[in-house]
Amino acid sequence: QFQLAESGGGLVQPGGSLRLACAASELRLEHYAVGWFRQAPGKEREFVAAINWSGGRTNYADSVKGRFTSSRDNAKNTVYLQMNSLKPEDTAVYYCAARNAIRTSTASSEYPYWGQGTQVTVSS
Repeated sequence: QFQLAESGGGLVQPGGSLRLACAASELRLEHYAVGWFRQAPGKEREFVAAINWSGGRTNYADSVKGRFTSSRDNAKNTVYLQMNSLKPEDTAVYYCAARNAIRTSTASSEYPYWGQGTQVTVSS
């Protein structure tokens, strides 16, 4: 069964950085577009970033553009989300999700495979 697992979350001060990783098991992630989503307490899950199967195309939510970067290492079967200049409003559980398609999507409903999430807390 295709499984995704996020890692790299934690507590960081405002202005700091974290790198999240999304690793896949039982399937080659290189055939999948991967999205990153987050959900803060009391809020709906929202799109953060996405990367296509080759890594040649990415898109980002306006709230993270210029601060977050998604990349992938298909040899390691892993996708990354580098988060810089973190703000308290970035605090949320972050999820990676995969879809067997060439193109990315900003809609969570178009991703059938999800990880369990990793907590990111930005606080002084």
